[in-house]
Amino acid sequence: MRHVLGMALVVGLIPPASAGAQDLFSVEVTPLRVELKLGPGATHTQAVTLRNESKNAVRVRARVDDWYLSKDGTPQFRAADPADQFSAAAWIRLNPPEQLVAPGARAVVRVTTTAPKDTKEGGYRCAVMFEFDPPDVAPAAKGRDVMFRGRVATLIYATVGTPIPSVDLTDLEVRTLPGRPADVIATLKNGSRTHVRTKGTMIISDAAGRVVRQVPVPNVPVLPESERDVSIPTGQENDAPLPPGTYRVEVRVDVGQPAVIVGETALEVAVR
Repeated sequence: MRHVLGMALVVGLIPPASAGAQDLFSVEVTPLRVELKLGPGATHTQAVTLRNESKNAVRVRARVDDWYLSKDGTPQFRAADPADQFSAAAWIRLNPPEQLVAPGARAVVRVTTTAPKDTKEGGYRCAVMFEFDPPDVAPAAKGRDVMFRGRVATLIYATVGTPIPSVDLTDLEVRTLPGRPADVIATLKNGSRTHVRTKGTMIISDAAGRVVRQVPVPNVPVLPESERDVSIPTGQENDAPLPPGTYRVEVRVDVGQPAVIVGETALEVAVR
């Protein structure tokens, strides 16, 4: 079973072989996220499509890295680490790992994931990193030359078995920045061996108990055995500002557990 999502357009500058103006390149990559459900010993192959929309040939090199999320949800990439208990990097085979994509052409990289037979139930992950270079640049030259290189990642989530999520809401606070609506920060602690994705609703009520606004909880991942801040804006782009006053904020988060996670805090909107 698999779910795929997303597309990225990478735009950058390729230095020409001779002196002169640099050339623009753009490469479209899809999908950006692949979610797999595997049994121990099972194999799945996913095609990642690369479309070169520029006027220049582009050399594409693919490799497998590990990644994690900082507490604020920013992806952090690092070299594959066999000691990382949730790394699936060693499960991946890429075909081909390098190719030249002609102007206007489409290429495919096949990503084959094989879960070892002794894999414990849990949520595993890795990233297929695509780097884009001029067609005549060798890997060794990258260390000597200064140049722009485009890079994009397709994130692989692999769930083995049916691990049970265990997520708690540990903090709920209001964060304000000048010139924009306040954000409500929900801190979620995932104590389980599987990643989850959030969904739900934040309900804002006035002092009389009337619901004045409902805001969707962002659909974001919380990785296994980690803590993450989920930022929920109290106003969308086209929403009118809330009038000054005190508001009750109830956050309801669904991560696939039998019960929805519920938290409550107060929002103070000052007179402008």
